[in-house]
Amino acid sequence: MTALQRLKKVYEPVAAVVQRRARVHAPGLAGRLALATGLLVALAVGAMSMFAIGALRRLADAEGLTRVELAVSSAREGMRQSTEDLLTAARILGERPALQRLLRGPVPETLQPFLARYCESVALDACALVRGDELIATTPGQIEWDLVLAAADEQGERFLITGAAPKVALSGAQAGVAEHEGITVIVLRNLDERLAARLTERTGVPVAIVDYASFQPGEGPLAILNTDALSRGGTVAEYVEAIDSYAASLPVASASGETIALLEARLPVSEVMSMASDMRRNILIVAALIGALAIGASIYIGRYWISAVERLTDAAERLGSGDLAASIPIGGGKELSMLGNTMERMRRNLVDLTADLRRSELEAKAVLGGIVEGVYSVDEERRIRFLNPQAERLLKVSAAEAVGRFCGDVLKPALDAHGRRPCEHSCPIVEARRGGPGRALEHVAPRPDSPRRVVIASAPPAADGMQVQVLRDETELEGARRTRDTVLANISHEFRTPLAAQLASIELLQDGIGAMSLDEQRELVSSLHRGTQRLAWLIDNLLESVRIESGQLAIRHQDVAIEDVIVAARELVEPLIAQRGQRIEVDAGEAIPVVRGDQQRLTQVLVNLLANANKYAPPESTIRIGAHGTETGGLTFFVEDEGISSPSIDDARLFEPFRRGTGEADRDESGIGLGLYIVRSIVERHGGSVRLERTAAGRTRATVELPQEAPA
Repeated sequence: MTALQRLKKVYEPVAAVVQRRARVHAPGLAGRLALATGLLVALAVGAMSMFAIGALRRLADAEGLTRVELAVSSAREGMRQSTEDLLTAARILGERPALQRLLRGPVPETLQPFLARYCESVALDACALVRGDELIATTPGQIEWDLVLAAADEQGERFLITGAAPKVALSGAQAGVAEHEGITVIVLRNLDERLAARLTERTGVPVAIVDYASFQPGEGPLAILNTDALSRGGTVAEYVEAIDSYAASLPVASASGETIALLEARLPVSEVMSMASDMRRNILIVAALIGALAIGASIYIGRYWISAVERLTDAAERLGSGDLAASIPIGGGKELSMLGNTMERMRRNLVDLTADLRRSELEAKAVLGGIVEGVYSVDEERRIRFLNPQAERLLKVSAAEAVGRFCGDVLKPALDAHGRRPCEHSCPIVEARRGGPGRALEHVAPRPDSPRRVVIASAPPAADGMQVQVLRDETELEGARRTRDTVLANISHEFRTPLAAQLASIELLQDGIGAMSLDEQRELVSSLHRGTQRLAWLIDNLLESVRIESGQLAIRHQDVAIEDVIVAARELVEPLIAQRGQRIEVDAGEAIPVVRGDQQRLTQVLVNLLANANKYAPPESTIRIGAHGTETGGLTFFVEDEGISSPSIDDARLFEPFRRGTGEADRDESGIGLGLYIVRSIVERHGGSVRLERTAAGRTRATVELPQEAPA
């Protein structure tokens, strides 16, 4: 043994152990669960924190807007109280004895200094004595007294005015002078920064008074806010990004309804958000701590489980490799101990089941080898897993060649008229899985030189997904005989019913000649007409099916208007429609294109669809015919009825000859199963397609799509 071989022999077990431990210590199921739990907790805490922060922000916004709204409302109340104070000051001035004495004296010039001293003592901006419309005396100042007198006359003893003083609104009051009838005292106060300062002290929020006469719409950061307040006539509050403040605006109107001024309140966001910022910081700190604790705890739990998971992993690998002798280690906590006990019970059951399966396999092979029919089984993917000797002889293939291959590749069933294998749309194995009959008669050709006709019966799948099929060989003569018997039975039944009805009508007509009323005779003749028409349809359908099977279905190429087809079809089926009290509605769109095709054949298509609708729709119901053009110049028309559709309405095999639906309503109605087969054949000969579907309104619709011109 060389040195390299000895090193390899020594280190190979070590490398295997290291590799296994590397796989185990990578985050396994327990580790992933622990980490996922920690991350989910962290995410939940983070989401709650973000939600709380968002809620704080919204609460802070609501508080800021509420404060500025209350500020302008409180400022408006302060202005009202200021006006009341003016009225009190005017009344006190009117009752002053000094004023009475000066008014009685001969020198009125002394009144102006008196008024000036009084206005200064009570913090008034202007005073005046008025007799009617005449000013007796006024204090100095730029006051338009004629406007003041007009506002006082219009508004009463308390009034507000704008435009009487430069860039400032005024509030005023008037009161009569005692012992001097006809003389009135008027006092004024500016709505300026001094009053705004007192209102700010009152509300705790900076307040400004804007004179409406000097107000410029569209200017300043509060332009939009002031405009909204003026248009609404009330308080408007919002956050103004330009000044990073909450702001509110309230128009002030006089007693006459004229806007005098605007009250503005501004509250910086920083004053509101200071407390919210502290709470947000605390929430983030707590969220980070909880998330860190959750992740740390999850990692610890994951590491705690890894050692026990490692032992269970080694035991599972032994079981997977087929070693059922070694017992399963128990430990690692309550949950993992339960898992270990379960795996141990599973190991013991596997030992017993393996012995039972070997005995059952030998018994099954003995039984399957002794029966006459061929038997094969498939898995969920329809791959062959077993063939008995009879199936090997029938399919001319050995079990070794067939096992593992798709069953359709071994049986090689013949293609249908559309070039499709039955495996794709009508496989009995799939039908059995859906709860259907799981039986099919197929042409198979395992080898090109030995085609066979076999009946395949499929059992429902077992619990392990395996599915057993039985093959019975049938000659072409036996298959033809069965088909012939079925067709003759259907044709006999279909012909017998209208013939019996016609015979009864003829007997009634014979017995009642000369005694029956004209209406009763007409009703019997109509019944004879309907029966005869039904027999004619049956014969036409049978002849048409023969032409189709023999490849003699030819169509003419002519211009076809769907309106003409609808009229012709309605005339043919109208007696049957009237018999059941049904009615036909036509919904044809505008500018329906003319297509090239065989009008007689297309009329037959529409007649068969209307006959189906007549049979399956309830009496007194409405059958709708619709048509419209397509983007490519083709034509689409449909027949829609209110009947209960068959559960197999989506089954393409409904368009095969002698095929009918599988529902209760289908079994109760007459028919030999050629109508839809002929419809599909004619439509496909025109290069079109037909389908059955259930509409959203619960109606059954048959839709035909035709190209602009049928193929040659």
